[in-house]
Amino acid sequence: MGAHATAAAAAVLLVATCVAAAAAAPLQQHEPGRISGDAVGVLDDDPVGKLKVFVYEMPRKYNRMLLDKDSRCLHHMFAAEIFMHQFLLSSAVRTLDPEEADWFYTPAYTTCDLTPQGFPLPFRAPRIMRSAIRYVATTWPFWNRTDGADHFFLTPHDFGACFHYQEERAMERGILPLLRRATLVQTFGQRNHVCLQDGSITVPPYADPGKMQAHLISPGTPRSIFVYFRGLFYDMGNDPEGGYYARGARASVWENFKDNPLFDISTEHPSTYYEDMQRAIFCLCPLGWAPWSPRLVEAVVFGCIPVIIADDIVLPFADAIPWEDISVFVAERDVPRLDSILTSIPLPDILRRQRLLARDSVKQALLFHQPARPGDAFHQVLNGLARKLPHGEGVFLQPGEKALDWDAGLQSDLKPW
Repeated sequence: MGAHATAAAAAVLLVATCVAAAAAAPLQQHEPGRISGDAVGVLDDDPVGKLKVFVYEMPRKYNRMLLDKDSRCLHHMFAAEIFMHQFLLSSAVRTLDPEEADWFYTPAYTTCDLTPQGFPLPFRAPRIMRSAIRYVATTWPFWNRTDGADHFFLTPHDFGACFHYQEERAMERGILPLLRRATLVQTFGQRNHVCLQDGSITVPPYADPGKMQAHLISPGTPRSIFVYFRGLFYDMGNDPEGGYYARGARASVWENFKDNPLFDISTEHPSTYYEDMQRAIFCLCPLGWAPWSPRLVEAVVFGCIPVIIADDIVLPFADAIPWEDISVFVAERDVPRLDSILTSIPLPDILRRQRLLARDSVKQALLFHQPARPGDAFHQVLNGLARKLPHGEGVFLQPGEKALDWDAGLQSDLKPW
């Protein structure tokens, strides 16, 4: 081991001995519910009383029948669309009077029509959504008043309402034209990308809170792993050379650090994966085919400082969660310097990030609990919708005015569902 690596290893041991004390130490007090940093939102905001949501009663084929056909939808990372529906049905923000609603919600499970391998069928999703919107528009008068500008939709696909898992195909399709005026609540977020339209609310992917809770270890356990990652570095089936998958960032991690003793990285996914994250100081969160993954949620929940490697990513609830204070951002081009970047972070900065990550409000904001809990991801979605009120000029159309073209889009997407 070289002198630089030896010094870095000593830093790991120093951090490990300090973590337990840092986690137990009280945070500096700030305005209640507010975390220092650039975030302007308040994680503890209560959305009740700030908005009213009308939930359309849809035929079962758009939701319940899809779920009954394949219950895997309840467990994959796109499951927020199902749990958001269930949450809203019993939420205090729900109104049964559409005339007093601020927002309208259409429960269509577009990620629940799956391949045998468990992936959402990309050609079915836009047809399901188009069919659902047509049903809403022909059954109630509210869509036609605004062409959807006071409606929100859950679109937790890899590339949101572009409805495809391959970026090139997603960009070719673009956002479904009928959703151009709606507010999209989606996991995908990347600045200056055709699959993210202005006004969207970026949310975390679904990660099972109960499963993570079952793997919690003592908070005083030393963090003896410096850098941790489990996942693919190459997608051998689709991109064997690694230049396109993750824009080469994951391949660069492997090629540069596979033999570095500070990096515990592998393609293997051990049964102790969650426990290992709780023993690590830094958890790599690189982009894959899309910039987001449940790994970010897991890192935060387990107090492992996320190392975000995804240029231009838009993170979940960025107006409420101070990502700059709890994470480390590394540009994709700087991956070969990842070891020097991380070992150069001063110990006080590491400890402060860990103390902020230990806050329950930060963890809860990224979790879709069943039943819901105050401040969790459901409430952050509602807070995001409430902050968009009142609706601006141009939301309500003049009589006879139309803003959308029902015949726009790929011909394959216009086929009936």
